[in-house]
Amino acid sequence: MRDIAESIAVWQAAGVRFAVATVVRTWRSAPRRPGAAMAVAENGEVYGSVSGGCVEGAVYEVAREVLDSGEAALRTYGVSDDEALEAGLTCGGTVEILVRPADDAHFPELPYVLGRITAERPVAVTSILSGDLPPGGNLVVAPDTPDGSPGGSPSSSPGVTVRGTLGDGRLDGAITEQARGMLAQGRTGVVRVGRHGERRMDRLAVFVQSFAPPPRMLVFGAIDFAGAVARMGKFLGYHVTVCDARPVFATRKRFPDVDELVVQWPHRYLEEHPVDGSTVICVLTHDPKFDIPLLARALRTPARYIGAMGSRRTHEDRLARLREDGVPESALARLSAPIGLDLGGRTPEETAVSIMAEIIALRWGGTGERLTRTELPIHH
Repeated sequence: MRDIAESIAVWQAAGVRFAVATVVRTWRSAPRRPGAAMAVAENGEVYGSVSGGCVEGAVYEVAREVLDSGEAALRTYGVSDDEALEAGLTCGGTVEILVRPADDAHFPELPYVLGRITAERPVAVTSILSGDLPPGGNLVVAPDTPDGSPGGSPSSSPGVTVRGTLGDGRLDGAITEQARGMLAQGRTGVVRVGRHGERRMDRLAVFVQSFAPPPRMLVFGAIDFAGAVARMGKFLGYHVTVCDARPVFATRKRFPDVDELVVQWPHRYLEEHPVDGSTVICVLTHDPKFDIPLLARALRTPARYIGAMGSRRTHEDRLARLREDGVPESALARLSAPIGLDLGGRTPEETAVSIMAEIIALRWGGTGERLTRTELPIHH
C-alpha cells in the first residue's frame, strides 16, 4: 500500500468511498508479493496493482461488491483451463487477496496509518483472514509511546501505540507482540494463533503487513553517474542521500529529487550517521583521497551492499591502499568493484541500471544471468 498511500489519502480527504485489495498470501510463481495493493473508488477510479494485470479485472468487481455490502471478502486466484484467460494467473502461481472497505466506519485507523507511511515512520496493520472470526478487522501497531490522540489506546507493551482491535483483548495482545517483531525485521506475512492468542496453529490466520521505513541508499560523489543512480534508487523505493565534500557539485539544481543532499567529507558523514543491514552504499568518486577513508569506514558497517566505481586498475590500487590501512581480507571481499553487472552500458543511465541490477540481484539472491539461459525459478 505504500506506493498508493498518497493517492488514497487524497480520496479520503475528499470524502471518496473506496475499497483496498491486498495480496496476503502467494504460492509458486505469483507476480506480486504479499502487501501489494490496489484501491478502487466508488466512482470507478483505480490505483495500484495486485497481479500486474492477470486478475485485476476480477478483483475490481469484488471491490465494487465490497463497497456495496460493507463486508470484507477473501478471494483466491490460481490458474486452470477455465480461468487462465478470464481471472487466472497465467504465470502458474496462486494468490490470495483480502478486499475490505476503507471508510471511517470500517477502517477508522487508516488516516493514522497513511500518516505514518508518508512520514516514513514504521507501522504494522494486522487483519484476520480465516478462522471462526470473519475476515477483516484491523489492529494497528506502531513502535511509539501512546500519543493520547483520538483512536489511540493503552498498550500492555511499553513504547507501543495500538489502535483498533481484532475482536478479543488477549488476541490483540498476542498479535501486537508478533507485529512488533515482524515490523522490526521488515517482514510481511501470515501468522497463526489460537482464538484468544494462544500458541496454536489451528484456529486463526492473521495477516501482518509491515510498513518499515524505506531502506537507505548513500551515494558518495556528486557526479553525473550519481544523478542517474539517485533517480533509479528513488524509483525503486530507497531513501536517497547524495554526499560530496565539494559544494560546487553537490547542489539542488543538479540533484533536485534526492531526499538528502549533504556537503561534507564522505567518511565523516558515515562516522556520524548509523548504517543498518538494509543500507546500500555506492562510492562513485573514484578519487583515493575520498575513497580510501570512506571505504575503510564503510566496510566496518553492516551495510547490505558496498560498491565502488573505477577501472580494474583503479580497484587494484584501491585494494592495496585499504590493505595498508589494515582492512582485513574478509572485509575487502564484501566490496563490489568495479561496481555493477556486466551489461555493456556506456551512459550514466545505463550504468545506473547496471548498478541497481547488481543491488537487486544481491537482495533477492538472483544470479544476474539471462533467464533464458537458466532453469531457476523466475521469482526466488
